[in-house]
Amino acid sequence: MKKIEELEKDLNNEKLESVYFLYGEEQYLLETIVNKIKKIFGECIKGINYILIDDTNINNIISDIETPAFGYEKKLIIVKNSGILKKEGKRKNAELSKIKERLNSYLKENIEIIKQSAIIVFTEEETGAKQELYKTIDKLGIVCKFDFQNMLQLQKRLKIICNAYGVKISDNNLKYFVECAGTNMQNLINEIRKLIEYKGNGGEIVKEDIDKLTIKQLESVIFDLTDNLGKKETTKALEVLKNLISQKEPLQKILITLYNHFKKIYITKLSEKYGKEITTSLQLKPNQIFLVNKYKMQSKYFKEKDLKNILQDLRDLDYNYKNGIIDLQIGLESILCRYC
Repeated sequence: MKKIEELEKDLNNEKLESVYFLYGEEQYLLETIVNKIKKIFGECIKGINYILIDDTNINNIISDIETPAFGYEKKLIIVKNSGILKKEGKRKNAELSKIKERLNSYLKENIEIIKQSAIIVFTEEETGAKQELYKTIDKLGIVCKFDFQNMLQLQKRLKIICNAYGVKISDNNLKYFVECAGTNMQNLINEIRKLIEYKGNGGEIVKEDIDKLTIKQLESVIFDLTDNLGKKETTKALEVLKNLISQKEPLQKILITLYNHFKKIYITKLSEKYGKEITTSLQLKPNQIFLVNKYKMQSKYFKEKDLKNILQDLRDLDYNYKNGIIDLQIGLESILCRYC
């Protein structure tokens, strides 16, 4: 299995293999790699030297590989979310299992011919790594898993983009930017490009620019609200809530996000109390590890009893709102005032 950075290096050198399997949660980077493969491959004429396969026509894959790319040296076959390499559930698809077996045997027996006539790219969001087809592709071609990027990886990628446009940004401000904009690669790139355009070649992105132009993700705003709540700054906490409402953020979504946020603070509090690993307790993904310190800092604002009461009050508010007993905005404001 190759790392993302290794695969990117190969493609930067325009080195193409014959069989790829790309999978994982970071779909933006995965799609970027697929597009790079297409670019290196060259002209793509759909149905001639460029074939798209999904779950509706996966049964044609062997015949599509065998059919010559008339007028072209090779053909590019993209097999996207076909299910053929997806982790199987308890109820197996008998037809798909047969296709897997046939394809597995075909690849083993004809890999040298395939190398001369085709480039095949399989993509899925998840996979069953123990299945035979996976092992065969790993042996004969390239397998690469696209995990969510951690904070350092995100900063490195964003730094490269900024440098390409001649715009400076410090590591601290990059970290702050990610904390504000979230960890979705597509969203981060859209937001950083906005800041790059604003500062221009030779400029430097600073915290004030990020605060002025970056659209903060709801989770980031909830951290701000909780900071104000913990510091007993009632007016600021209510202002953050009203800003969310004015930005058309659904009240029910704010309630759910606030509940989940305080639940994580409560879990952090208990983990520290009983010496448990916070990252494991919170079930954080690699791109969320940087949140541990933020949860730890905010857990210091509240006693364990207060956190239990806040969670219960938010559950009660949800029940009372759904039964028409209280207005949701008034209920949220009341809870904020109560714990400030």
